[in-house]
Amino acid sequence: MKVILLQDEKKLGKKGDLVEVSEGYARNYILPKKIGVEASARNLNDLKLKKANEERIAKEQLEAARALAETLESKLVVVKIRAGEGGKAFGSVSSKEIAAAFQEQHGIELDKKKIQLPESLKNFGNYEVTVKLHPMVTGKFTVKVTEA
Repeated sequence: MKVILLQDEKKLGKKGDLVEVSEGYARNYILPKKIGVEASARNLNDLKLKKANEERIAKEQLEAARALAETLESKLVVVKIRAGEGGKAFGSVSSKEIAAAFQEQHGIELDKKKIQLPESLKNFGNYEVTVKLHPMVTGKFTVKVTEA
C-alpha cells in the first residue's frame, strides 16, 4: 500500500514522502496514529500543490535575502564604546550591540545570532562583518568602532 507521510518517521522517510508499506502496517499503525494518509489521487494532488507552494515560497525568500545582501554592502554602522586608559577600548563589541545599532541607524532588523564576527572587536577601527541571511546567501557590511 502506498502512503504519504504527514510527519518525519525514522525508519520510513521524511514528511511529504510517498512510501510503500505493507497493508497491515498502514492500517494498524500509520493511519490510526496520523503519521500518514493513503496515497489516493486527491491526496497526491494535494501533495503536489503543497510542494509547488513551498518551492515558490523558498524562491521568494532567496530573492529577498539576495536583495537584502545587496543593500547591506553599502552600509556603515557606527558603534561607540567607552575608552579605558591610554585610549584603548574598554570591553568589546558584541553582535547584539551591532544588531541594535544597525536597527537604530538604518531601520533594518538583523538577527544577532546570524551576525558572524571575524574576531572580537576590542580595538577602534573599521571591521567587515558578515551576516548569514539565508543558507545560500551571506551579506557583508562595515562596522566602525569609535570612542564614546
